[in-house]
Order: sequence, then C-alpha cells, then structure tokens
Amino acid sequence: MAREITHDATGPLKLDEEDLDDEKGNVAVCLCGLSENYPFCDGSHRAAEDEESGVRYKYENDDPDGERREIAEIIFADE
Repeated sequence: MAREITHDATGPLKLDEEDLDDEKGNVAVCLCGLSENYPFCDGSHRAAEDEESGVRYKYENDDPDGERREIAEIIFADE
C-alpha cells in the first residue's frame, strides 16, 4: 500500500512511564500519519483499511468526514 504523508515533526519523541495511559496501560505511536493526536495513535488509521494496492491517497485531516482523494501523479523536482 502506498500513502503520501506529510509529517511536521522535526525530531524524535522519547516515551517514558508518564506516557502510559492509566486506563489502557499502553502507548501507541502513530505510523500512518493520520492521527490528530500525533505522534500518538488515535485510531485514525481505520480510514486507510480499505485502500487499494498501488493507489496513492491524500487524506484531509481537518475535514470532519476525513475526505480521501486519490493522487493521480507525484512529480518530484530535480535537486
């Protein structure tokens, strides 16, 4: 599965005991890039469960319906 994700993080996140949820007892770090609680998982990855193989998508996180659009082509600039 291919997914275009733009991350705003500029450094690593160190997790410690204070990050543990008293109720759940665990910490899940977002790997899909869709979480509104990034860098922590909020379950937003469920929106990507039915992605088609080989198709690239752009997700609009600030859209309440979580709009997903297919990306027709990505063109990289020459460096």
